[in-house]
Amino acid sequence: MAKSYIVSGNPHWHSPASTQKIMLDVIIALCPAVLVSFLFYGWSAILTMAVSVASCVLLEWAITKYLLRKSSTIGDLSAVVTGILLGMNLPSGISWWIIVIGALVAIGVAKMSFGGIGQNVFNPAITGRVFLLISFPAQMTTWPVPHGFIQSVDAFSGATLLGKVKELGAASVADLDYLHTFLVNIGGSAGEISALALLAGWIYLCCRGVVKPWITLSIFATVAIVAAIFHAADPAQFTGPLFNLLTGGVILGACFMATDYVTSPMADWGGVLYGFGIGFIVMMIRYFGSYPEGMSFAILLMNMTVPLINMAFHHKKYGR
Repeated sequence: MAKSYIVSGNPHWHSPASTQKIMLDVIIALCPAVLVSFLFYGWSAILTMAVSVASCVLLEWAITKYLLRKSSTIGDLSAVVTGILLGMNLPSGISWWIIVIGALVAIGVAKMSFGGIGQNVFNPAITGRVFLLISFPAQMTTWPVPHGFIQSVDAFSGATLLGKVKELGAASVADLDYLHTFLVNIGGSAGEISALALLAGWIYLCCRGVVKPWITLSIFATVAIVAAIFHAADPAQFTGPLFNLLTGGVILGACFMATDYVTSPMADWGGVLYGFGIGFIVMMIRYFGSYPEGMSFAILLMNMTVPLINMAFHHKKYGR
C-alpha cells in the first residue's frame, strides 16, 4: 500500500523565535535608556513616551481594523517598539499633537501603507522623526532643561554640543569631559542621554541573538575613521572620533534603528557596506551640511539602497 505525504509550503525549519518575542527583547534592551531619560527629564519624558507609544498602537489598530479590514497586528509589539523609538528621538516635553503627527507618519505612511511589518522600505520611527524635523524645526530643536528626579548641574537649554560646534567651531568643545559625556550627555533628545545605557541594551540584543554586531560596528568604525582623518587634517575645524561617537544620535541609531530587520541587508557583508554608508553620510552631513546631526537622514538614505545591497550580497542557498 503506497504511503501518502502532505507537502506544505516552506519554510520547514521552525524556530522558537517569533516577532512578538523579538520585539519584547528590543523593548527590554531599550529599558535602561528609557529609565535614564525618565530620571533626568521626569514627568515630561514619561508623558512624551506615553503619548508616542499610545498613538502608534492606536493608529495601527485603527488602520488594520477600519482601512485594511484585517485582524489586529498590535499583539506583535512592533508598534510599541516604534512608539518607544519615536519618543526617544523627540525633545522631552514636546507638544502632544506633534507627537501624534509623527506617529501618524511613522505608522500610517512608513509602515502600514506598504502592507505592515515586514514590507516597509523605510524605518518607521526615523521617518516620523525626519518628517517632524522638516515640518516643525523650531519645536524639534528646542531642548528643555532637565527637571526630573535627578538634577544635573550641567543641564542647559538651547543648542546641543553638535549645534555648538556647528555655530562656534570645534574649538568650543576642546575641553569636553568625554567620560561624563559617555555616562550622561545632557542635551538633545531623551534617547541620547546615556551612551552607556544604550550600549548595555545593544549588548543584550547581541547576546540574545536578536541582532548581529556587524552593522553597528561598521557604523562606529566608519564614523571614527572619517573623524580621525578630518581631525588630523584640521583640528580647529573638525571634531575628533570620540566626540562624534558620543554625541548626537550615532549610538541610538546604530544600535537600535540601523539594525532593523526589515530595512537592513540580510547578508553580513551587505550589513558592513550598509553601515559604512551610514557612517560616511553622517560625517559628511555633520561636517559640511546645514544640519548639525545627520543620523536619521543617513539611515533613510541607506534604507533605499538595501534592495541593491541584497542583490549584490546573497546568502548561501539552503542545502549548498
